[in-house]
Amino acid sequence: MKLRALIVDDEYPARQELRYALNGTKNVEIVGEATNAQEALALIKALDYQILFLDISMPGMSGLELGAAIQELPKQPNIIFVTAFDEYAVSAFEVNAVDYILKPFEPKRIKKAIDKVIKLTQESATADAPGEGAPRDPNPRPQGQIRIDRIPAEKQGKTILVNESDIVYAFTEQDYVYIKTLGDKLFTRFTLKELEARLNPNLFFRTHRCYLVNLHKVKEIIPFFNGAYNLTMEDKERSEVPVSRAQAKKLRKILGF
Repeated sequence: MKLRALIVDDEYPARQELRYALNGTKNVEIVGEATNAQEALALIKALDYQILFLDISMPGMSGLELGAAIQELPKQPNIIFVTAFDEYAVSAFEVNAVDYILKPFEPKRIKKAIDKVIKLTQESATADAPGEGAPRDPNPRPQGQIRIDRIPAEKQGKTILVNESDIVYAFTEQDYVYIKTLGDKLFTRFTLKELEARLNPNLFFRTHRCYLVNLHKVKEIIPFFNGAYNLTMEDKERSEVPVSRAQAKKLRKILGF
């Protein structure tokens, strides 16, 4: 198995050191380097990488912010943070990092992280291959995981379990994700993509890259510019949620108009 890798670090010596350490690794092929998060994001959207070796402290968008942005992409590389700072480890795993390696690193430590990615890739390939005659599960879950129709969210330092049916819509705002209920705006640590996977697909629809709505909570559909729509929602504020032009056709088909 040959894994395509991208190195993201604003310091040239650090990139060269990591490249040198990876040269003796038969399972990894370095096919790109980036000096900042914006450059890396463009490369990730253009090519399917399996591993992203990512520094945290960079000018502009940090590595953690890039990791959060990657969670919104349809194809996501496995993130291995390689950094000189140990205080960001918890935050790193909140963006689904596979590993967190401190500089100066040892080749054995790099190999251990790569072995994790290989194992995850193999397990994913096995899970995606249904048995003969077996239907593919569109929303596979780890073995033993119970699906409940409640979403953890935070309010005033407390974790609240929100009933799926009480969610009017979810949205992103300044790199954070919130759940809107009838009268509350609650912070959640899930990405919109993760919420979309957890919530009932017969109720919730991704109207826009920044919005996921409960179709049972839509009050009005208002035509907007160039084939797009705005939805008036059934919360106290009668919030308006955009429907992108790309999603408008799907919405019309679902609702039958």
